[in-house]
Amino acid sequence: MPTANSEIISLTQKTMERDQEFVEFVVKALVDNPDAVKTNRTIDERGVLITLDVDAKDMGMIIGREGATAKAIRTLLRVVGAKNNARVNLKINEPEGSARGERRETKKSIDDVVNDINV
Repeated sequence: MPTANSEIISLTQKTMERDQEFVEFVVKALVDNPDAVKTNRTIDERGVLITLDVDAKDMGMIIGREGATAKAIRTLLRVVGAKNNARVNLKINEPEGSARGERRETKKSIDDVVNDINV
């Protein structure tokens, strides 16, 4: 038979995990490959940290133009956390083989750009 304390702890866990469920719901609605969405929830002295992993092809959808989508998700996540008296942060892991890493490799130095200018 469950005790009052165990029921309170169970209810608190369910309430606190709403932040993770919220992230999964929003992200799965945005991406083309929802089965690849993975979240991990950790708690430390600074609050709750939700770590997000998505398919490399879906990173652009999650980050958005100039980071607008990621910023919006983080803002809404903080509202969900505040409602539950918790400080919640979101970390988005960059997947292996993402386009962002490829773009970094193709950047030219200023000397190469200057040399490419035909006058």
